[in-house]
Amino acid sequence: MNKIAPALTAFLVAIFAMSQILFTVDEREFAMISQFGEVKSIQDKPGLGWKLPFIQKVTKYSKQILTLDSAESDRFNTKENQPVQVDSYVKWQIADAREFLRAVAGDEKQAERRIGQTVTSLLREEFGRRTLLEVISGEREKIMSAVRESAELDAKKIGVKIVDVRLKRVDFDDSVSTRVFDRMRSERQRVAAELRSTGGADGEKIKADADKQAQVILAEAYKTAQEKQGAGDAKAAAIYSAAYGQNAEFYSFYRSLDAYKASFKNKSDVMVLDPSADFFKFLKQGSRAK
Repeated sequence: MNKIAPALTAFLVAIFAMSQILFTVDEREFAMISQFGEVKSIQDKPGLGWKLPFIQKVTKYSKQILTLDSAESDRFNTKENQPVQVDSYVKWQIADAREFLRAVAGDEKQAERRIGQTVTSLLREEFGRRTLLEVISGEREKIMSAVRESAELDAKKIGVKIVDVRLKRVDFDDSVSTRVFDRMRSERQRVAAELRSTGGADGEKIKADADKQAQVILAEAYKTAQEKQGAGDAKAAAIYSAAYGQNAEFYSFYRSLDAYKASFKNKSDVMVLDPSADFFKFLKQGSRAK
C-alpha cells in the first residue's frame, strides 16, 4: 500500500497536468487561446491542441450557422403609414473570433441582441419606403436582399457574418385587415362583373353567328331539296308521259286503280258520287264485260 499510494498520486497529478496542457477541438467549433485577455492563437482545425497551464485560457466557439428567430412579430408602418405585422429570422455565423471577443466579449447572446436591433431597424426603414401593396405582393425579395447587405456591413464590426435574412410572414394589422379585405372584395367583384359582361357579349355574338349559319344551312338544304324534288317530278312526269304514249288505255286503267286504292283504303271512308261519273268508268266497263 505504501508503494501504490505515491504511484497513484503521481498518476493523478499527471492526468491533471495533461488536462491543463492539452485540449480537443471538435470539427463544429474552433478554439481561441488567450493569455491575460490577449488572444495568442486560434485553432480552427479539429484535433488535439495544447496551451500553457494556468496561464493560458481556451475558449471555444461554434462554427455552425446559428439562427436568430424572434418569438414575437414586429409591427412596422408602410409608406402610407399602414401597419403590418412581420415575422423574420436571421442566419448568422462567427467569422472573426478575435473581433468577436473584442466587440461582444465572446457572448453569443450579446451578439444576437446587436444583430436583432440592426435587422429590426433596417426592416423598419425598408418597409417605410414601400407601399402596402408592394410589401404584400412582390417586394419581399428586394427587402430581404437590402436588409442582408446592410446588416452584413454592421455585423463585420463584431466579427459576425450574416448568412441570410428571411421574412417568414407579413400580415395585415388588425386595424387595416377589414379595409384591405373590403378593397380586395370590391376589386374582385369589379373584375367578375367585367368578365360576366364580356362573356355575355361574346355569348350573344356567338349565338347570333350560330343562328346566321343555321339559317344559311337551312336555306341551302331547302334549295337542294327543291332542286332534287323538281328533278324527281320532272323525271316522274317523263316516265308517266312515256308510259302514256305506249298504251293510253292501259295507263288510264292503271291510274284509276291507284285512285280506287287510295279512295277505298279505310272501311270507314264514305264517298257520295254520281254513278255516271268518270270515276266509275272502268268499273262500268268491267260490269258490261261480265
